Amino acid sequence: MLWGVENHPLPRTAAFFDLDKTVIAKSSTLTFSKSFYQGGLINRRGVLRSAYAQFVFLAGGADHDQIERMRAYLSALCRGWNVQQVREIVAETLHDIIDPIIYDEAASLIEEHHTAGRDVVIVSTSGSEVVEPIGELLGADRVVATRMVVGDDGCYTGEIEYYAYGPTKAEAVRELAASEGYDLSRCYAYSDSATDLPMLESVGRPHAVNPDRALRREALARGWPILDFHRPVRLKQRLPALSVPPRPALVAAAAIGAAAATAGLVWYANRRRATAV
Repeated sequence: MLWGVENHPLPRTAAFFDLDKTVIAKSSTLTFSKSFYQGGLINRRGVLRSAYAQFVFLAGGADHDQIERMRAYLSALCRGWNVQQVREIVAETLHDIIDPIIYDEAASLIEEHHTAGRDVVIVSTSGSEVVEPIGELLGADRVVATRMVVGDDGCYTGEIEYYAYGPTKAEAVRELAASEGYDLSRCYAYSDSATDLPMLESVGRPHAVNPDRALRREALARGWPILDFHRPVRLKQRLPALSVPPRPALVAAAAIGAAAATAGLVWYANRRRATAV
């Protein structure tokens, strides 16, 4: 516990991080898409149908309505996927594909916040089956992520239980502040996307990281710091202290559909590369 000049305990604080393109250099779901394809979760028809969604997702140009339509389609796409199979795929490939794409600058910030006595919380629209293991890899104290409903047969129903997006992220931050005693006026938040403006506005020290055009414009207008993260590094080599042994990957599922949507791009690129060889 930190103490003030009059020996009164200071309120707890936290640093809230978006994940994709803020802490890691790619989409967390995209990095697993090849593994999902190889595991047979994505068929060729699904790959072709998701081409437009891939483009919008990677370009970062989707507005709210487009994202909502994409979410509905992708939720339907992952209906029937077996939870245990997804859990095994994520657990088997986590270190190989996530460790090399963590931003050096983000790893340093996480270490600095922990040294200062702040909790580190990952708040991501991606699914908990992906975000929770990554959070453990990073040494995060808590994770907020999208969750999908799992049926009695152990498969995803396609329905979303909790969607961590936009204002919902800000609500989660406020709920954590209430339950954990965080003083939000002294807390930090980091994101690359204007869709996270509600989360950034909920803390006293917001930061734009590799911001999209809309967020850059808002950050400049409001005088928020703008950070440039561009050095992916292997976490084990960069910060051994943050490389903790992960628990078995937890799968409550969500944003699996986003992985399916982006899998086509990976499949197509790999096919072209193999043809070229």
